Formats: sequence, C-alpha cells, structure tokens
Amino acid sequence: MSRDPASDLAIIESQLKGKTLRVYWHLLRAPNHRDGVRAIQRTLRFSSPSVAVHHLEKLQNLGLVAKEPTGDYFLKEEVKVGLLRFFTRVGRFLVPRYLFYSVWLSTMLITYVLLYGVTGGAHNFFALTFGVVGSSVLWIETFRLWREKPF
Repeated sequence: MSRDPASDLAIIESQLKGKTLRVYWHLLRAPNHRDGVRAIQRTLRFSSPSVAVHHLEKLQNLGLVAKEPTGDYFLKEEVKVGLLRFFTRVGRFLVPRYLFYSVWLSTMLITYVLLYGVTGGAHNFFALTFGVVGSSVLWIETFRLWREKPF
C-alpha cells in the first residue's frame, strides 16, 4: 500500500515545532547539513546532550535526518512546512522570501524617483503612493518573518 504524501506532510508539520524545529533549522543551516549531538546541544543551549538526541530521534522517526556510523546526524530530506514555507536558501543562509520582493520593489521605487522625480501630477502621486505602500507592506512582512524564525 502506498503512502499519501499529503498525509506525511501533515504529520511532519504537526511534529516539527518547538525545539525539534530548532534542531531541524540548525541542520538546514549547518555546513554539509550535518552536525554532532554535542555541537547541536551547545549551539542551541540545551541543558544536556540527551535533549538534542531526543529531538534528533524525533526527526529521524519522521524520516528527515539519518545517523552516520560516526554518530553525526545529517539532513536526509528538506521539507517546506509551516514557517519554513516562507524561507528560501541562499548559500547556507535561510532568508524570508519576501526579502527579494522587498528589495526589488524598493529598487523600482528609487529608480522611478531618480528618473522622474517628484512632481505634482496625479500619475506621479499614484505611482509613488502604490510604490511606498507596496514596499512598506513587503518590508514589514519580511521583518515579521525574520523575527519569527526559530533560531
């Protein structure tokens, strides 16, 4: 019998929160997507290595990480569930997707002002109003997501 991918994502989304999400986020950001238990414990400031092991085992049961013979854990599968849907990878950094839209629209607004200036015309007024409001909303959403990141 085949497994339902939507059901699997729902299970992962229900389990991937709190400290487990922080461990997963750490592995996403780690070089080569792997790290040892003690390094995770120290980086995330867990009280003991057993807390890190517990959350790594939860991730292992979800099929997201695997354990090497050396004892290190590595990311086996990357999923975009919950808050992670709003982030994208740039090298080893995870940044809010809205950041790109914010920069793009702000750049377009600045270019418009530099090329056409600020005049008293109705077209200029509406272009500036939509540009400023759009840029503001995107920057607010970008910073809101940045604050909500688990790490």
